[in-house]
Amino acid sequence: MSQPDSRRLVVLTGAGISAESGLKTFRDGDGLWENHRIEDVATPEAWARDPESVLRFYDERREQVRRARPNPAHQALARLERAGFAVRIITQNIDDLHERAGSSDVLHLHGEILKARSSVDPRLLYPLARGGIRPGDLCDKGSQLRPHVVWFGEAVPAYGPACDSVAEADLLLVVGTSLTVMPAAMLLDAAPVECPCLLVDPRASEVSPRWVTAFDELASRGVPRLVEQWLAAGRLLAPS
Repeated sequence: MSQPDSRRLVVLTGAGISAESGLKTFRDGDGLWENHRIEDVATPEAWARDPESVLRFYDERREQVRRARPNPAHQALARLERAGFAVRIITQNIDDLHERAGSSDVLHLHGEILKARSSVDPRLLYPLARGGIRPGDLCDKGSQLRPHVVWFGEAVPAYGPACDSVAEADLLLVVGTSLTVMPAAMLLDAAPVECPCLLVDPRASEVSPRWVTAFDELASRGVPRLVEQWLAAGRLLAPS
């Protein structure tokens, strides 16, 4: 049996791939996230003003993530990695569905909801295997724990490493995003000039730049189809 393609596939996933597992996003059209204004639950100002409400909101989202299951798009990417392909996933999503599907190289741009972190030292992280974060739950430095997510108005520490990964890509696959969320949308600019880019999204033809190959499909259909082609060929194929 021949060795799989050694070239690097970098996959950028957005809210659309998680939505197919039943996780609602804040960009569903009404400006709300599960009937909450973003300004009330996902900003540093909200945390300073009413930390208990913010903790309660993320506890509810965390339970939704725990109940969700990876869908065929997550599973197809993990299958490609298991076959020996070099797959790195950069996700805008804060859930762990890629990891539960079996992907091992996942960079979370906006944090991970199943972790807590210190509110004074972002290096102090604590896994949340069960339950949530309560007022009075403290880090090792005695500070209140907060969700390990990037709120609106905060820096994105993983953006630099994400750009480095995209710059090393031989093929870039974008899944389930409108390419409008900053700074993630700028990641495409870091790709090498000769690197083909594919976009799988129901609105791909509407939102993709001219140099991106668009597939107007749901993630759960388009990604498995591409993966099956690559597995059958034993190498990454970029449609012309």
